[in-house]
Amino acid sequence: MERDFAAEFEASYTTTPPWDIGRPQPGFAALVGSEQLRGRVLDVGCGTGEHALMAAKAGFEATGIDIAPTAIRQAEAKAQERGLMARFVVGDAFELGDLGEEFDSVLDCGVFHVFDDPDRPRFVASLAAAVVVGGHYWMLCFSEHEPGDWGPRRVTQAEIHSAFGEGWTVESIEASELFVTLRPEPVAAWLATIARR
Repeated sequence: MERDFAAEFEASYTTTPPWDIGRPQPGFAALVGSEQLRGRVLDVGCGTGEHALMAAKAGFEATGIDIAPTAIRQAEAKAQERGLMARFVVGDAFELGDLGEEFDSVLDCGVFHVFDDPDRPRFVASLAAAVVVGGHYWMLCFSEHEPGDWGPRRVTQAEIHSAFGEGWTVESIEASELFVTLRPEPVAAWLATIARR
C-alpha cells in the first residue's frame, strides 16, 4: 500500500517530532560558517523551519517547503517572532517543480532517508527540477553506522552514489551527526554534498 506522507507527517506534529530540536543541525550550521551556501536557498522537508531561518538570518533568500501544514504554520510563527524574512510553503517534496523556481542551494535534513527504494528516483527527479545546474544539494541522513532499527532506515554511501548517479556529482560524503529529541547523544549520520550537472 502506498504511504500517505501528508497524513503521516501531519500526525507527527500532534507532539514534538524527534527531528524538531529547535535549532539548526550543526552539520548545516557549519555550511553557513564556511560560506558554502550561496544564492537562493530551499529547505526541503523544512519542518518548523530552523534551516530556512538559519539561511535567512545569514542574509540568503530562503524558502522552506513541507507537506505538513502544522509545521509550516509553526515555521511562519518562528519567522515572525525572530523578525526574519523567509517564505514557507505547504508542498510535496516529490513535486518541487510545481514551485516554478530554481534554487542554488538545497538543504535536506532527514527527507531522503524516509523514502523507500521506489520513491528515491522520484525524489531525485523532483530535486533536479528545482536545483540550478552548478547548484548544490546537501543531505543529512542516518548512516548505517547507527545501531538498532528504530527510526528511519539507514543509508549507505553506495546508496547515495547510486541515487545521484545521473545528472549529479557526489562531491563528498562525510561522517556527521544528527541530533534528535529522543536522547542527548546524536545519531551517526552522513553529510553528503552533491552538485547538479
